[in-house]
Amino acid sequence: MKGSGTRSETVRAVHRPVDAWTAVGAAAATAVTAWAVAPGTVGPLERDVFGFVNGWPEAWRPGLWVFQLLGLLGAPLAVALVALVLRRWRLALALALLPVVKLVVEKDLLKALVRRERPGTTIPGAVLRDVPSAGPSFPSGHAMIAFGIAVLLLPYLRRRWQVVLLALAVLNSVARVYLGGHAPLDVVGGAFAGTAVGSLLAFVIGVTAAVNGRRRPAPG
Repeated sequence: MKGSGTRSETVRAVHRPVDAWTAVGAAAATAVTAWAVAPGTVGPLERDVFGFVNGWPEAWRPGLWVFQLLGLLGAPLAVALVALVLRRWRLALALALLPVVKLVVEKDLLKALVRRERPGTTIPGAVLRDVPSAGPSFPSGHAMIAFGIAVLLLPYLRRRWQVVLLALAVLNSVARVYLGGHAPLDVVGGAFAGTAVGSLLAFVIGVTAAVNGRRRPAPG
């Protein structure tokens, strides 16, 4: 009420240009990565990086195995439930759509255009820790989900939590290499593709911003 010393708060949707440009840039980076792995082989440098990470101590396996769970297909739905409880309707919708769009981009586009087998087939001596030895490897679906979730959540978090969230997404990708499920460029391409999908959803659906009496900038 006027004169009461308080302001009524409404919520509006903001379609941020930065999300659109991020989606375009990440899609371009995905295309470059896909071109790099199109021959289906793993180059010497990428093989060395894989060997370094894949050869980490076996004692690290339980912890890194947990980090890879962040990229499961149901992870966005679990986070969407939290968003619903917090009444972040647009965020919840974007998270719910993330697995659907991810599958289309991954299965019908990238894996249809690029065929590269998993490290168990392409990298001699790869240590496989409960992962398939054969099958399409590019891009990493786990990395797509982890980075898609991160991109969608970033506008709603304070900076220190943004850093934590991005670190978790990176650890998810590192875990997939350690477990032997993917070569390094597989997770790099997945990270770019997930960033593109998350940014596109954020732009189309919008990010909610609070408005107290006067216009305020969008979160993030």
